[in-house]
Amino acid sequence: MNRRSFLKTAALAPLAAYASPQAMMPKGKAEHCIFIWLGGGMSQIDTFDPKALGNSKATPKLAGSEYASIDTAVSGVKVCEHLKKTAPLMDRITAVRTVNHKVIDEHAFATNIVHTGRMISGNVTYPSIGSIIAHERGAADPKVPAYMLIGYPNVSRGPGFLGAKDGYVYLTDTATGPAGFTRPDFVTPDRMSAREKLLEPLQKRTSDHSVMGDYETAQREALRLAGPEFMRNFKLDEESSTLRQAYGGEFGQRCLLSRRLVQSGVRFIEVSHNLNFINGTGWDTHNEGQLQQHVLIQELDTALSALIIDLEEKRLLDKTLIVIGTEFGRPAAYDGKGGRGHQGTAFSLILAGGGLKHCGAYGVTDDLSKNVLENPVSIPDFHATVHAAMGVDPSKELFDASRPVPITDGGHPIQALFS
Repeated sequence: MNRRSFLKTAALAPLAAYASPQAMMPKGKAEHCIFIWLGGGMSQIDTFDPKALGNSKATPKLAGSEYASIDTAVSGVKVCEHLKKTAPLMDRITAVRTVNHKVIDEHAFATNIVHTGRMISGNVTYPSIGSIIAHERGAADPKVPAYMLIGYPNVSRGPGFLGAKDGYVYLTDTATGPAGFTRPDFVTPDRMSAREKLLEPLQKRTSDHSVMGDYETAQREALRLAGPEFMRNFKLDEESSTLRQAYGGEFGQRCLLSRRLVQSGVRFIEVSHNLNFINGTGWDTHNEGQLQQHVLIQELDTALSALIIDLEEKRLLDKTLIVIGTEFGRPAAYDGKGGRGHQGTAFSLILAGGGLKHCGAYGVTDDLSKNVLENPVSIPDFHATVHAAMGVDPSKELFDASRPVPITDGGHPIQALFS
């Protein structure tokens, strides 16, 4: 090799090293994401990563699964007996069993890391996964918002440094629709038009590249959506009674609504399952909360299976990524009253549909579902997988003012899930 060729090759080597990961970055074809949030900490050993049976009533208590396991559509993959409607659909699902993080003692911090992919920072408010996807993809139809939340708002679900324009529209129940979007009867279309004309000169004075500018953008968006065309999406009585019953109670109706919102063009919908704390504690199954945990699992089973089947029948499943998130898992050992504590060393997050190459389960944990044995998945890795499935480059840099912030904190998509 002559000197000129050597220098040229040496100069290009760093660029080749940089470009190589990009070239291997998978890019999925999902158009929408329904993110189901199980607040409190779903017990993976009692749901999607079952092990040998334990006994919470023995003396001493025997660590293990609370329920028997059953076979699924994927050979060798089992789930708990209370997921009997989901079990035949596991060939459309991947339970990522080896997710892990070190935040286990505080729900808010763990909720934040699973939503944003990062620890809370003192000087940066990071955007949620929903806001990032809204920012990168926008709404699939300009007549609807990009990001909707069915549940209670908080900063972990918000846009962070991206600003209000990439925030969510939220509602807390399916009957009334988004808070504040229904106009009082006395506000006629003419009065609304007059109010908007009064507001217009003030909006024009605001710089587009400012906090107030972001607020004005969000305000204009809210005014635009507060009309009958968008609000019609919340009329669930337009669906057949048979389908509504298949989805189950209020949580199921939230999932049905999310399907309608997908059809209307909403890009990302988060659906919270935190209703009425059926077992007294929700998914946070300390102490006596474990006693009625099966009721929660059955409700999830009913809604999830109905959603998958409904999307599939409408030819939307490959275009819609379903994600089930929770802040951490649960240990196999029981506490003094027969419940379970918190565990971040290994827990399950779920993916379904979205055009992925599903395998029923990914990763292997030990006999107590406590430690990862094969294929660990960090929270940034899981986020990268969701982003890649949605056609978003997880290594792309966003900007907090002039500071570059990668979409994920060094996350790598699970390559096995991409064709």
